Amino acid sequence: MSGLLVAGTASDAGKSVVTTGLCRAFARRGVRVAPYKAQNMSNNSMVVTGPDGEGAEIGRAQWVQALAARVEPEVAMNPVLLKPGSDRRSHVVLMGRPGGELSSSDWPAGRRHLAATAHAAYDDLAARHDVVVAEGAGSPAEVNLRRGDYVNLGLARHADLPVVVVGDIDRGGVLAAFVGTLVLLDDADARLLAGWVVNKFRGDLDLLRPGLVELVARTGRPVHGVLPWHPDLWLDSEDALDLEGRRSTGGTHRVAVVRLPRISNLTDVDALGLEPDLDVVFASTPRALADADLLVLPGTRATVADLAWLRERGLDRAVVAHAEAGRPVLAICGGCQLLGREVADPDGVEGPPGTVAGLGLLDLVTTFTPEKVLRRHEPAGYEIHHGRVAGELERGPVTGTMVHGALEDDAHRAAYLRRALGVTSRASFPAARERRLDLLGDLVEEHLDVDALLRLAREGVG
Repeated sequence: MSGLLVAGTASDAGKSVVTTGLCRAFARRGVRVAPYKAQNMSNNSMVVTGPDGEGAEIGRAQWVQALAARVEPEVAMNPVLLKPGSDRRSHVVLMGRPGGELSSSDWPAGRRHLAATAHAAYDDLAARHDVVVAEGAGSPAEVNLRRGDYVNLGLARHADLPVVVVGDIDRGGVLAAFVGTLVLLDDADARLLAGWVVNKFRGDLDLLRPGLVELVARTGRPVHGVLPWHPDLWLDSEDALDLEGRRSTGGTHRVAVVRLPRISNLTDVDALGLEPDLDVVFASTPRALADADLLVLPGTRATVADLAWLRERGLDRAVVAHAEAGRPVLAICGGCQLLGREVADPDGVEGPPGTVAGLGLLDLVTTFTPEKVLRRHEPAGYEIHHGRVAGELERGPVTGTMVHGALEDDAHRAAYLRRALGVTSRASFPAARERRLDLLGDLVEEHLDVDALLRLAREGVG
């Protein structure tokens, strides 16, 4: 089995970027490569076809990485997906299907079966591909979590994987973070640490070189490259950390996306962000919605809680006023449920059992059930929800849909923009995604030692 673990000095350090870029670079060399992440914690997911032919759920990042690798996305690429329900409890998706809940008090005992499933999925992928590029989570130096770890060095020890650590120099302190990572590892883990990658570098590389020389001298591990910051680099992200990076500016038609606190599947608005005639912003106050030409209510992991949040901030009145003025509203999945007559949760799927009134802009009723809907749509889109809606999905300027990702279809998006705003679409989302994957592959080819990393994946640490 051949593989490589891409770890990071912290969350959002660039693990996904490097993993995706290596998948594209290896695929260009004719390598049968697969992406893998033992455990994601994200409310941004994608529906794929499971082994039984039914819909199954994985993290969006691994879906995109599969596209970069030019292979079919599958559940083994992200066997454990945790969807945060609160600060201390997450909903578990195991091999694409609902798998109960996990709380912080369950650590690490409640994760042993997750680890076994995740490692079996890795072994299965590795048996069917030349190389598996695994993405870690957080930092491997979180020694307080090491005993229950199966995503970072727990995985590396399981499969004897060499580990490359990525650090974001844009945050500052990257050299100290690299050295500190190594210092905190025990000898058995440190043996697998095989090198460093610097991410998001801006400026003159000659100014950084002395620091890299010192890093190599202190750690005995090579630097496999320095990836530059690039303004056109963009990937479907796993969370809402980079909401502002998803917006467009300069268009004559203002699109305000309501920034729900429990936003999910935020990639629904990425296609709008490509349109040059749209100015896409994220809004969390009534004033920020006031001059919008189009309001978008995205998905949410907690419909009832986010409905209460809208009312607390007066956003409910702002949304209703916008619609009553005849201006368009687009509501997706959980956002659609917010606009109905009522939301019923008799079994307490989201929280305490009960029924609450919605905003009343659509004549529909949502009822939550324990069974989850996971369904693919063609040519683009997917459903992923517990709440079932019954009633009308369109009333005047208000349009609701339970389908995520439909705007990624160029024809569908063009028809909606023409009808809602009189705007002619001037972008192709699938083409833009492929260009950006190729750009990332180009950057990795130019700035990382891809041959050395591929050799490391095939031969191990030694």
